[in-house]
This record gives sequence, structure tokens and C-alpha cells, in this order.
Amino acid sequence: MCTADCNSSWNDGSIDLLQLDSSASLKRNIKLALTQMFMWPLILINILMIFTFYRKQAFRNETRYILFAHTLMTDVLFLLMTNLVTLFTYSFVLMPVALCIPFCMFMETVNSCTPLTITAMCVERYVAICMPLRHSAISTPSRTLAVIALIWIACNINPFVDVFILVSTVPQEYFLEPEICQYDIMTPEHWHRTMRGILYICDFVIILLIDFFCYLMIVRAARTASVDKKSARKGLRTISLHMLQLILCTSEIVCPYIEAEIIEIDIELYLAVRIFNFITFNVIARAISTLVYGLRDERFSAALFNYIKCKQNYISSEKKKNVLV
Repeated sequence: MCTADCNSSWNDGSIDLLQLDSSASLKRNIKLALTQMFMWPLILINILMIFTFYRKQAFRNETRYILFAHTLMTDVLFLLMTNLVTLFTYSFVLMPVALCIPFCMFMETVNSCTPLTITAMCVERYVAICMPLRHSAISTPSRTLAVIALIWIACNINPFVDVFILVSTVPQEYFLEPEICQYDIMTPEHWHRTMRGILYICDFVIILLIDFFCYLMIVRAARTASVDKKSARKGLRTISLHMLQLILCTSEIVCPYIEAEIIEIDIELYLAVRIFNFITFNVIARAISTLVYGLRDERFSAALFNYIKCKQNYISSEKKKNVLV
């Protein structure tokens, strides 16, 4: 039988465990709140920019703004889905693999659209600066929409191949197992994950070489007298930011491997690393597109702020009417 001292120590131990658990829960809630503070302003700004794009006919007739709007749309979709996965991870919500597969496939497709769209935007800047006389004939809205369709087709290839390999290599019981909805469940085999990583690196190198080629050609064109110096300098800065964005987006492929090792050591450290990866390689990487074509572009930023001011004036006039009534 436990004595009074034993009961007292047991109660003290229970209180300490409860305090530790509540402290860990508080830390998780603070980290989760930080992710929402970083993410939701970006999502709202991107949505407002999409509305600005659709309100202006001139933007819908220019290649770079069409590609920019496509980037905004895919970024919003990707951020919403990754945020949902983050909420599930922090809440320890598990789902059967069969239900996670369509979600993971679409999230991978949307994520892959970003680097390809960035490359298309860099090529468009190269054509505009280095071939200004042919730019209007090459960069047309119809061709831009065709490029976007090809991007979506290309981005769907890898997820469907991964699903085919998954169905062919794992038993049926695997699809009923509860897991966190992230793309790792699509590649349970080590060789499959390694192959995916190699293909991802090859794609990154090819895309980076294309962007670097566009950068060098613009540098070369900027030295000639026939090119607008201001436009060339702006194009160089744009492609530089795009290459930074590409590196951040592509570095995300390493995150699951790091997180898989850390989760074996400490769950709290794993959640902290996951938050850092989410903010750095998801939120900040997607914010660069908003900076490049949304806030740095004079035409688009003017239309955006004009739209915001008009809405504010409309709301204030409505309030005045209500007060007079």
C-alpha cells in the first residue's frame, strides 16, 4: 500500500506531467499561430491581386500578367493545402492512405506548376528585352494559355507515375493504414524515393540553366545601344528574384528527408523544424512572386492600390448614407 508520502510524490509527478504537457501544447499553439500570421496575409493579398487582374482588360491581354495570375492562383491553392496539412500535423489527425492520395497528387501538381511558370516568365522577359520587335508576335494570350495547359499536363505526369508504382509495389492493406497526408506516403520504398529525388534534381538543374541562359542573354543585350537600359536592368532584377524563388521552392524536396530523421529524435523539434520549413520554403518562396509582379510592377501596383482605395471610398460612402438616414 502506498503511504501518504508516496501519494504526495505521485500527485506531484502527475502535476509535473500535466504542466509539461500543457507547456508543450502552448508552444505548439504559438508556433501554429505564427504560421497563420505569415500565411493568411499573403493569401489575402494574392486573392486581391487575382481580382485586380480580372478587373483590367489590359492585364488579360499581356503574357507576363497572365503568367503572373496563374502563379498567384497556384500559390493560393498550394498554401491552402499545405496549411491544411500543417493543421492536421499539429492536431495529430491521421487519415487512410487511400483518401490522402488524391489530395497529395493535386498538391504535388500545384507545387510543380510554380517552377515551370517561373521559367515561362523568365523566357517571356528574355523575348521582350532581347527580341522586342518579335515580342508581340511570339507572346500572345492564346499561346500563353497553351503554355499553361502544357505546364499542367507536364506537372501531372510524375504524380500519376508515382501512383502507378505505389499500386504495383505495396499490398492492399497499406491503403487502409492511417497516415499524415503528405507526399511521403506515395513513395514508401527507399528506391522510389531516391529515384524521385534524382528526377527532381535533374528538373531543377534544367530549369535553372534555362533561367541562367535568359539572365546572360539579357546582360549581353543590355550592353548594346539598341536596348532600353532601364528595362534591361529591371529584367535582370526580375530574373534574379525568380532564380532565388526557384532555389527556395526546389530546396523543399530535401525537407521530408530531414523531417523524417528528426521525428525519430524529438516530436517537438520535428514540429519546430516543420514550421521553419513551411515558412521559408512555402510562404516566403511564394511571396517573391507577389513582390516581383505585384508590388514592384508600377502598372499593376497602381491598379491594385486604386482598387483598394475605391473599395474604401465605397465603404465610407455607404457608412455616410447610413448615418444620414
